[in-house]
Amino acid sequence: MTKVAWNTKELTVGQLAERSGVAVSALHFYEAKGLIKSRRTAGNQRRYTRDSLRRVAFIRLAQRIGIPLKTIKDALTELPDERTPTRDDWARLSAAWRGELDDRIEQLQRLRDDLTDCIGCGCLSLDRCPVANPHDRLGDEGPGARRIDTRLCPPQSCAPNPGCAPYTETPLPTAS
Repeated sequence: MTKVAWNTKELTVGQLAERSGVAVSALHFYEAKGLIKSRRTAGNQRRYTRDSLRRVAFIRLAQRIGIPLKTIKDALTELPDERTPTRDDWARLSAAWRGELDDRIEQLQRLRDDLTDCIGCGCLSLDRCPVANPHDRLGDEGPGARRIDTRLCPPQSCAPNPGCAPYTETPLPTAS
C-alpha cells in the first residue's frame, strides 16, 4: 500500500480507495448518492478532502449493521461539510438507529428460531413451515413477508393473529 502523508489535504480516488479498502466504483457510487463529495481538478480528476476517509468508514460500518444508504445519507447531512464525524457525532447519529437495529435483531432471531429445519420456501417441509402461505391468504394484508418481518407482524401480535400463526392447515392439493 502506498503511504499517503498524514498532512495531505486531498486524496485522489485511488488513494481514498486504497486507504479505505473500498473499491473505486463504490466510492463513485457513494458520491453519486450524495454520501461523499469531491472537487474536480482542471484535468477533471476527483479530489477528496481527508475527512472523506472517516466518512467512508462511517458509511461502511453503518452498512455492515444494516442501515440503508438513505438513512446514512440523512445522518451525514447533519454534519458540517469537511469535518470528520466525532465520537459525539457517532453517538448521536447511532442512537437514532437503536430502534431499527433492535427490530432487525428481533427479525434475525425469529429467522434463526423459526427456520431451523426449513429455508422458508416450503419445498421440503410445507406441513410445518412457519412462512407457508397457502392460497396467498396473507396477500390481502399487504406486500412483503408478513410472518417473518417483525415490522409487519410484531411477535406480541403474532400468536393471536391467524394471519401470522404458523402453518397448520391441510397442505395444498397436488396436481394429478
